[in-house]
Amino acid sequence: MTRYICASLLLAAALLCGCATQPATKRDPRDPFERINRATFKFNDALDRAALKPIAKGYRKITPHFVQTGVSNFMDNLDNPRTIVNDLLQGKLKASLNDTGRLLLNTTIGLGGILDPATDAGLDKGEEDFGQTMGKWGIHSGPYIVLPLLGSSTLRDAIGRVPDTYTSPIHYVRQSGIRWGLYGLSAIDTRARFLDLEQALSQTYDRYAFLKNAYLQRREYQVTDGQAPEEPLDESDMLEDPAGDSATQK
Repeated sequence: MTRYICASLLLAAALLCGCATQPATKRDPRDPFERINRATFKFNDALDRAALKPIAKGYRKITPHFVQTGVSNFMDNLDNPRTIVNDLLQGKLKASLNDTGRLLLNTTIGLGGILDPATDAGLDKGEEDFGQTMGKWGIHSGPYIVLPLLGSSTLRDAIGRVPDTYTSPIHYVRQSGIRWGLYGLSAIDTRARFLDLEQALSQTYDRYAFLKNAYLQRREYQVTDGQAPEEPLDESDMLEDPAGDSATQK
């Protein structure tokens, strides 16, 4: 498993107070494979509850906070090469200089990325990937899909994961034990970051629909650099329905 298992939780957090969910009786044209997607979502959710979530809770409980911060900084630093490459592919020269500066500063003075002096220096972290790059090039996102283990995606973003793999330093670690250990640590770190969101997310009527809309809206926001039109808030999505909620989780 990789850190992308928790991507949907990250996107839901960013849009917790501002994304709409399609009514259950209305067919969503963005999600033509909803039946399959919901089955995959349930599988991912069950696997998360059985394995990754308990591990993440144990990790947070026994690991000192400063160590958790160092691990998160280190993993974020490993994302910088991917971001720099996609900055350049999108013609964002200023952003590429910013992210290159982050990589150099955090890798050297930051002891391999364990510390984050770049943020203190005013170099904000970018989050570009090849899915966003293709969106910038005018390629449509395609249908929404839920990938086994990896979670929310679109056809475009799923394809974009392939070249992104080759921009990750972890991919080039020759010793398989170390490489998979880093992937595992990345997944645990990401999951631990969002444990606090569990209660808020549990209040949604339909977790699948909420996470789908959060993901799609967030990706549109990223592709357009914040120029995407805001969707109206549907407050009914945030109301807890014990019967409906339990039905969607079983």
